[in-house]
Amino acid sequence: MAKYFDVHPDNPQARTITQVAESIRSGALIAYPTDSCYALGCRLGSRDGIERIRTIRRLDDRHHFTLVCQDFAQLGQFVRVDKDVFRAIKASTPGSYTFILPATREVPRMLQHPKKKTVGVRIPDHVVTQSLLAELGEPLLSSTLLLPDEDEPMTQGWEIKDRLDHVLDAVVDSGDCGTEPTTVIDFSSGEAEIVRKGAGDTSRFE
Repeated sequence: MAKYFDVHPDNPQARTITQVAESIRSGALIAYPTDSCYALGCRLGSRDGIERIRTIRRLDDRHHFTLVCQDFAQLGQFVRVDKDVFRAIKASTPGSYTFILPATREVPRMLQHPKKKTVGVRIPDHVVTQSLLAELGEPLLSSTLLLPDEDEPMTQGWEIKDRLDHVLDAVVDSGDCGTEPTTVIDFSSGEAEIVRKGAGDTSRFE
């Protein structure tokens, strides 16, 4: 049965955020809100968490997982970013974008695309997520909470708790955060390729 954490969207309770972070460090798989929609998240090196996300979403090994980072300094530890790409990403973060970039050695091989050796990264513009990342001190390994055969992610914490109670360890609920996933930009070739149009404006990358 998943623990349920009711978190204020503008002033997250510090004690609750600490409890959530501790559960992640202990290996928990959580559902949590972001600036685009709810996501599944676990600790960076959690092989069990990765496999559980794959099972819940029915993902194959070509799926790009995302490292949700607190800031640009943290993001830079996990991906290689040249000068031109740096400027483009810096101008778009924090925000509802996921960027696919070459992974550094800090990224476990099981998270990298098997052929491209890339990984997704993003910096969310969401108070609760930022508070959690600050407390955790490392990125969250994440994937959009979009279930198989469904067109839109779930938007309510109580609904997530009700439907996924048996496969999650915790649900962080801070209210509705929308149904539109992030815009995905692939910079692995050095040029911007729009992989998915979502919540982030794509005009600067076109």
